[in-house]
Amino acid sequence: MAISDWPSAERPREKLLQRGATALSDAELLAIFLRTGVKGKSAVDLARELLSNFDGLRNLLAADRQRFCEAAGLGDAKFAQLQAVVEMTRRYQGEKIKRGAELTSPGKAFSNLQAEIGSATRELFGVLFLDTRHRVICFETLFSGTIDGASVHPREVVKRVLQHNAAAVILAHNHPSGVAEPSRADINITEKIKSALALVEVRLLDHIIVTADGAESMADRGLI
Repeated sequence: MAISDWPSAERPREKLLQRGATALSDAELLAIFLRTGVKGKSAVDLARELLSNFDGLRNLLAADRQRFCEAAGLGDAKFAQLQAVVEMTRRYQGEKIKRGAELTSPGKAFSNLQAEIGSATRELFGVLFLDTRHRVICFETLFSGTIDGASVHPREVVKRVLQHNAAAVILAHNHPSGVAEPSRADINITEKIKSALALVEVRLLDHIIVTADGAESMADRGLI
């Protein structure tokens, strides 16, 4: 049965308008994005099949172009549209890290940093630069790839700190695996950067490991 033949209250678009987006399932939200199904399948049926094949919404959103376009009912146009939606969402969330915003709790840093790098499919290492009152100067992604002593350079962190005239910093990197547990490499590079920053009298407040679903503070764990 076509969605147009469903009772009005059960159609995803009408349901969203009446009850809000939070009332919809992942499949219903995806169906609104897809707009149409394929022969023999409504948009909701197609959405459910895609979520099953990709093992959830997050993997679908993170899929590369080739894998995404191989799925029935999808293609370059849908891939471009979906990537635009993902990027708009990231920028919307990222606007919360605005210059002058004061970080008064770890939770504020968690949510902001998750928006910046939590959903990335490769490891990214960034720095949140703060002034003397722990107000945000800016956030920058400085390195990518495996986070270890060979890929993250303390001298580059210090260089950017001095350029921004920062008084304190919060380090952040993501774990694409979805597990936010600090590794020995995470601990080692944190200690090296902390020592380098001490030479220029800049405080390292925290190193936050983020995933798409959560975050872990190394300071809270007593590792800084």
